[in-house]
Amino acid sequence: MHHYPLADIVPSTAEKELEGYDPLTKKLLYNRGIVTREAAEKYLNPEYERDSYDPYLIKGMGRAVERIVDAIESGERIVVYGDYDCDGIPGSVILHDFFRKINYGNFVNYIPHRHNEGYGLNTKAIDAFAKDRVSLIITVDLAITDVAEVAHAQSLGIDVIVTDHHLPQEVLPPAFVILNSKQHGDEYPDRMLSGAGVAFKLVQALLKKKGGEWGIPTGWEKWLLDMAGLAAIADLVPLQNENRLIAYYGIRVLRKSPRTGLRKLLWKMRVNQEHLTEDDVAFMVAPRINAASRMDIPHEAFRLLSTRDEDTAEVLAEHLHALNDTRKGLVASMIREAKQRLEEREREMDVIVIGNPNWRPGVLGLLASRLVEEYGKPAFVWGRGEEIDLKGSCRSDGTVNMVELMTSVAEGTFLNVGGHELAGGFSVSHEKIHVMEDELTTAYKKVKKGEISLAKAIIDSPLSLDEVNETTYVKVEKLAPFGIGNPKPTFLFEGVEIAEVKHFGKERNHLELIFRNSFGDKISAVGFFTHAGAYTKEVEAGKRVNLIATLEKSYFKTRPQVRLRIVDIV
Repeated sequence: MHHYPLADIVPSTAEKELEGYDPLTKKLLYNRGIVTREAAEKYLNPEYERDSYDPYLIKGMGRAVERIVDAIESGERIVVYGDYDCDGIPGSVILHDFFRKINYGNFVNYIPHRHNEGYGLNTKAIDAFAKDRVSLIITVDLAITDVAEVAHAQSLGIDVIVTDHHLPQEVLPPAFVILNSKQHGDEYPDRMLSGAGVAFKLVQALLKKKGGEWGIPTGWEKWLLDMAGLAAIADLVPLQNENRLIAYYGIRVLRKSPRTGLRKLLWKMRVNQEHLTEDDVAFMVAPRINAASRMDIPHEAFRLLSTRDEDTAEVLAEHLHALNDTRKGLVASMIREAKQRLEEREREMDVIVIGNPNWRPGVLGLLASRLVEEYGKPAFVWGRGEEIDLKGSCRSDGTVNMVELMTSVAEGTFLNVGGHELAGGFSVSHEKIHVMEDELTTAYKKVKKGEISLAKAIIDSPLSLDEVNETTYVKVEKLAPFGIGNPKPTFLFEGVEIAEVKHFGKERNHLELIFRNSFGDKISAVGFFTHAGAYTKEVEAGKRVNLIATLEKSYFKTRPQVRLRIVDIV
C-alpha cells in the first residue's frame, strides 16, 4: 500500500498569525510552509507590481541591457538562440515579441534540431551566423556549460549573452555577460526561475530602461507572462516566490491570450481557453510543444506560438496535434515491445535496462517514466539518433540518485552522463552497451537508497462527501496554480460507499466511481490511469473504500461540475 501521511494540525503560533482565514485555508497554507499573515496575503492575493523583483538585481543585468541597447541603436544582426523544449521555445517567443514590439527587424530566432544538432550551442550554427554577419547571440535556457562554443563565437567577433537557469559548473563560458541567478555572487531573491523566466526579466529590464523612449506602454510586458507561465509549469520549476507570481499571472494571461496559434491549438484539443488550468498546460499544451522536438522540427512549435497569421497557425496547430498523436502511438508500441521483452527475462532485475537502435532518443524519457510507473524500478532506456553512438534516458523510482548511480559504474561504461537525482541522460558506445546492465546492477547494490522524491503525496485534510462543493472548491482554488513546490491539496474520504463503477477509455483503464452524499446528490470521482491496477484496492458497487483524491472542476458537460480526481483507493 502507498503511504500517505496525514498532515499535522496547525500549531497555535501559526493559528494566531493566520487568524481570520477559515480552518481549511489555514491548514492548506500551513502545510505549504505559509505561517505568517504577510506570507499568506502574498500567496493568496499575488500583485504584479508589489511582488515582482527588480530585474537589475540579477547579476550582469545592467551590462546585458547596455549591450542589447547598443545593438539595437547600431542596427546589429542579433540571433536569439533558444533551447528546443517547452521552456526555451516560450522564452524565445518572449524575446521575439519584444523585438517586434519595438519595431526592430534585424534579428532571427534559432532553435537547434534535437536529433541533428543536439542540445546547446553548436559551432556549425555559429559559423553560419558569422557568415551572416551576426554580431550578438542571446541564448535562452542554454549555454551555461558551453564553454568551447561560446569561446568560438567570441573569437569570431560575435558577443554572446548567456541567459540560462541550469546549474553553472566551475568553469563558466567566456561570454560577454551571463544572466543566471544560480551563478556565484548573484543575490537575486529567486534562484529558481525557468529559462523563459530569465528571458522575461531581461525584457522587463530593457523596458524599464528604454520602454518610454520606444513608446511602449508601462506594463505591456505582462502580455508576455503567458509564455513565462507556460514555461514555469511545463519545466517543473518550484511554483514559489516569484515563480508563483509568474505562473499565477501566466494562467490569467493564457486564458485571454490573443495568440493565434495557441487559440487554434486549444480549440483542436477541445480545451476551453477561458477556463484553462495548469493541468491543461502541463498535460495538453506542453506535450504538443515538446512533440515538435521529439518527433520533428522544433522551430515549428516556436512558429506556432509566435505567428499572427491565421492560416499558418491553423496548419501548425494541426501538425503539432497530429505529431503528438504519432508520438503517443510510438511510445505505446515501444512500451508493448519493452514489456514483452522484460516479461521474457528469467532473472529478477534491480534496474531495468532496455533499448533498440530503432527507438528515437526524443521519446526515450517518456518510455523510461512509464516503465518506472509499471515496474517500480529505476529504468534506463536507449536508442539511436543521427550520431553513431547510442543515446538514452533514465528515470529514478524515487529511491536512488540517478547521477550517483551512473557515476558509480566502472570507468568507460558511459561516454557521457548528465541530469539530476530523479532523471538523466547518457550516451554509450556499441561495444559497451552489452555490459551496461551488469555494471548498473553492480553499482545499484553499492549506492545509497532512500526516499529522494519530492512528489510523495501527503493528505492535507480529511473531508466528507458533503464538502465536495463549490464553497470548498473556491477555497482550494485560491492556492492555484499547483505544481512542484505547491502540490495540489489532497483529501481523504474515509469509508465511503461506492454507488456505481464505470470503466472508460480505449483500453478501459480509466475509472469513474459514483458516490452519494448525505443529501443523495451524486459525487463523481474520476481516475485517468495508464494501466489497470494503478490503485491498490478492488472496486465494486456497494463496497466501502478509503478514497484519496483532489478537487477539480469539469467543464465537459454543459454545467460546470465540482468532482474528485482519484489519487489512490486504499
